[in-house]
Amino acid sequence: MFNSSGYQPEPRTQSPSSADGPLRAMSPGVVDYLFRQLVAGKPAEDVQWGCEGIPLSAQPPGAELARRLSETDLEALTPTELFHYVRAAQRLAAWAESLREAAVGRYCAGKDPA
Repeated sequence: MFNSSGYQPEPRTQSPSSADGPLRAMSPGVVDYLFRQLVAGKPAEDVQWGCEGIPLSAQPPGAELARRLSETDLEALTPTELFHYVRAAQRLAAWAESLREAAVGRYCAGKDPA
């Protein structure tokens, strides 16, 4: 269609719907949780997990940390929790590597415990 100046405007593209933004990834349960937190005047972040035991960032390397890492559902972690998960996995790997190095050193030294 031409306007009075003879210019034909380009067709308008549809504006992005709200479903294309960050809310698209949020389930109805998450939206409900966030709404209840807002109404109650509480933070939107779930901080209750911090009261349920030692966080991964403070868990010393060893069998318990390995168990917790192996049982964690990575898809359920927030970006911050995923960061702490990766750091804990790095700590566990460094600890396991130090155990391996100590064992190789003992083996190469020829010390027979028997």
